Amino acid sequence: MSTRYPFTAVVGMDDLRLALLLNAVSPAVGGVLVRGEKGTAKSTAVRALAELLPEVAVVAGCRFSCDPASPDPACPDGPHGDGGSDARPARMVELPVGASEDRLVGSLDIERALADGVKAFEPGLLADAHRGILYVDEVNLLHDHLIDVLLDAAAMGRSHVEREGVSVRHAARFLLVGTMNPEEGELRPQLLDRFGLTVEVAASRVPEERVEVVRRRLAFEDDPAGFAARWAGEETALRERIVTARELLPRVVLGDAVLLQIAATCAAFEVDGMRADIVMARTATALAAWADREEVTSEDVRQAALLALPHRRRRSPFDAPGLDEDKLDETLERFKGEEPDDDPDPGPDGPGDGGPGGGGGVPPQGGEGPAPETDGVPEEAPAPAPAQAPAPQGAAGERAAVKAAEPFRTKMLSVPGLGDGAAGRRSRARTEHGRTTGSTRPRGALTKLHLSATVRAAAPHQRARGRSGAGLVVRRDDLRQAVREGREGNLVLFVVDASGSMAARKRMGAVKGAVLSLLLDAYQRRDKVGLVTFRGRGAELALPPTSSVDAAAARLEELPTGGRTPLSAGLLKAHDVLRVERLRDPSRRALLVVVTDGRATGGGPDPVGLAARAARLHAADGTAAVVVDCEAGPVRLGLAGNLARDLGGTAVTLDELRADAIAGLVREAQVNRSVRRAA
Repeated sequence: MSTRYPFTAVVGMDDLRLALLLNAVSPAVGGVLVRGEKGTAKSTAVRALAELLPEVAVVAGCRFSCDPASPDPACPDGPHGDGGSDARPARMVELPVGASEDRLVGSLDIERALADGVKAFEPGLLADAHRGILYVDEVNLLHDHLIDVLLDAAAMGRSHVEREGVSVRHAARFLLVGTMNPEEGELRPQLLDRFGLTVEVAASRVPEERVEVVRRRLAFEDDPAGFAARWAGEETALRERIVTARELLPRVVLGDAVLLQIAATCAAFEVDGMRADIVMARTATALAAWADREEVTSEDVRQAALLALPHRRRRSPFDAPGLDEDKLDETLERFKGEEPDDDPDPGPDGPGDGGPGGGGGVPPQGGEGPAPETDGVPEEAPAPAPAQAPAPQGAAGERAAVKAAEPFRTKMLSVPGLGDGAAGRRSRARTEHGRTTGSTRPRGALTKLHLSATVRAAAPHQRARGRSGAGLVVRRDDLRQAVREGREGNLVLFVVDASGSMAARKRMGAVKGAVLSLLLDAYQRRDKVGLVTFRGRGAELALPPTSSVDAAAARLEELPTGGRTPLSAGLLKAHDVLRVERLRDPSRRALLVVVTDGRATGGGPDPVGLAARAARLHAADGTAAVVVDCEAGPVRLGLAGNLARDLGGTAVTLDELRADAIAGLVREAQVNRSVRRAA
């Protein structure tokens, strides 16, 4: 067995160590999400925690780790009589990003089913993690179907398996710990809320601390056992402190005044639901027990808020996690020592008064900056642009970045046909997970057995194969692979017109709002995104394809406008990007989203013809394309529609891009139909 790096030898990262220890004291806190850049010892600290957890008593021979004091009456290995008990270390089960659903929840034991003719359940990782730690490294890269299973198990404390003729329920209460690098994409809000606490970690900028990190790491790698032995005393003392805090925890008093502070804090920061209140209460109680106190104080509430609320303040992936500590202190001071009112309605002056706080993240589109030049100015009399430093690329007439309009829910854009890409939520695809649509002979290794089809293929040959027992005689040729259809994530490459024609028409704020809305849709559908912009003399790749849509939003916020419209350059740059991405990930299909009014005024002697030829390159490659037509005004030239035809795609206006516009048309049609019937 390999030696793990000692928890007490971790340098710095006080918040991370405290959050992990509070969960060790009170698993009901709900786990920890560790966010931070690569190389910050996130995984090292989490793995080291498992060595500090006290042993657990389990029913002897139970594969589901039932507690002898209160065994699960629905345990698949039950009922448990007086079969004795065993003590074993608490497990830390790692869930790989690429794990299958069968491995996570368990499945039918195919070998016993075919050989012995009996239905037997093979437990998965959720059963192994019961009463221990379930650790997910790079949790933000976890496939959606696994996230759905984790959500169900975390919410109910049980795993329900209903597949291949097997119906099994078993307890699955575990401490969920995840690590992630935000640069690689964000978590779905539903899973984000399941983590009790969150911690941001970063490498120390203090040279002395960095030196100590390197010194300890090198010493550990040279002699792991010897290094661990030098820290054995501190590890034992910390383990004993955890046990003492666990014993004290039931005696900790959570007074009404403290509960009021918790409720007022959650209301002031406008978190959704009541889970934050419960997590804060449990965290504050664990903090008091950890400090060897039997009463929760205001300082415990403050520390609990800093750990439990930042990730719950986020309203979208573009909001940065964080908490305004000044507002937190003001709220705690305001409700210090007060008893809750008998009237459950706090009224207009209650804890929720005051509107949103300043501590949460502000979406990039709402950042400070010069207001659009259009504010309060008629279109035919544009306001003069303020004096600015020389523009990059020498673009004449370049203007400062304008802020985006409010994002909205967009209509569904998808790639036609049936793909084979990574699991997601956009386009139809053959996937490892989804609804079963048929069966086929396996090509290569069998990954998903279609049991009934396999049995049907083998059944007619049992007499000829000399079957004599209960088992089914199955040969390789009988095996059938399940064909499943689900949804895939795509590469959505945005090509955004940032030229003067967009700025002159006062449309850039609306355009940025539309692109931001599409980015939010891409986040929800688990796509990769890239951003190409064109203006002035050429085009640039503002953001290489990535899973981090908030990085794309940040680039969009900083995007200035002005200059000519080299549409052909933007399309050619996009063609180069997609060519490289096809080599890197051939199975991920691309969706090209061109945001422009269709004008072409730069890039060569015949800019319109060059743009048409560049568009036909994408059509020849079979790239799915959508043109978001930004042309406005009573007179429309229809240039974006021409571009869409050259691309072999479709064109939608900014108004048509809104999902509520389609719903509005449906509602209007229903109302008109009702009026006609009434008449």
